[in-house]
Amino acid sequence: MAISLLILAVLGLALAAWRAMARRAPADAGYAGSTAWRAGRFRNVADTRAGSLRAVMREFWANRGIRRKPRSPLPVTPVRAQVLNGPAAQALQVTWLGHSTTLIEIDGLRLLTDPVLSQRASPLPFAGPKRFTPPALTVAQLPWIDAVLLSHDHFDHLDRDTIRALANKVSRFYTPLGVGRRLIAWGVDAERVIELDWWQEATFGPLTFAATPAQHFSGRGLRDGNSTLWASWTVLGTRERLFFSGDTGMHAGFAEIGERYGPFDLTLIECGAYNELWPDVHMQPEQSIAAHQLVRGRTMMPVHWGTFDLAMHRWDEPAERARALAAEQGVQLVQPRPGETVRPDSTLQAPWWRAFEAEAAFVDRSAHTTQEHGA
Repeated sequence: MAISLLILAVLGLALAAWRAMARRAPADAGYAGSTAWRAGRFRNVADTRAGSLRAVMREFWANRGIRRKPRSPLPVTPVRAQVLNGPAAQALQVTWLGHSTTLIEIDGLRLLTDPVLSQRASPLPFAGPKRFTPPALTVAQLPWIDAVLLSHDHFDHLDRDTIRALANKVSRFYTPLGVGRRLIAWGVDAERVIELDWWQEATFGPLTFAATPAQHFSGRGLRDGNSTLWASWTVLGTRERLFFSGDTGMHAGFAEIGERYGPFDLTLIECGAYNELWPDVHMQPEQSIAAHQLVRGRTMMPVHWGTFDLAMHRWDEPAERARALAAEQGVQLVQPRPGETVRPDSTLQAPWWRAFEAEAAFVDRSAHTTQEHGA
């Protein structure tokens, strides 16, 4: 019960911060040239809705029996040696490290998205969402990273300890407007930080990165709401293209992204932490599939699930719903285990989480039976 109350308190704080953003406008930080900066803060193109704290508490209580975490930590597949040693692959491939953290190889370069390798997605080391899947790699195990792509500044996407540990292991950090200032304040060399507005591009070797629109919000406290921008990212290689959605609700910009930069060989689409009380800033699995289709993706890899307890749905529901919907609509899907590497032409793996759940349940029942007999 104490843990449940703590989770509820965290959800309540997040909701209170979000609602406070509508009332508090940060001082002008020099972003007047951005189309997303209006009336002293960053804004989505469309209005977004949030339920009341009372509604969140009621939803939490009504769904308290849902198992939002697996029975024990999920197994992590050892990352293949060739991913970590020697030159990066020329052909596009992605290794899932957990949540929205992925190691991308393309055109001989290594990229990292939203690196969070700490135990908690929280400002506090003893409270807040704790990962139930270990990170597939530690910072020490990571190879040299050519570029980090950051989608926004929430704690489950931007982790200060991970960034500080990575600071001397990365050539460039690419961020939406304002997020780069946080990195610089944490000790990252300003010359290695590049901030982009929506639709701005930057070249890095053979690659072009474009910061593209998303529909979300930002802030790490009660006084900095929407003072930094949020974004999705496109990675344009010499032969292949990748789209990373970051955190987002369904929005009209997906179609324009597809028109400007698609088709994409692989999309990394958020699929998790959704709820009807915040319908505009995260996507239901049906919307995740639709977003993949709108940006003209070939193969979709769901991310933002299987790591942290961030909403009132069963922990494996996003994977199950995405799998069923992809089958119905003929969408090519990949669902790697943490630590596994996939390519756009990878075949759909077996639903590995089902076997783990069955095994964990069997172990639980066996232990219970043994205790009864021992008694």
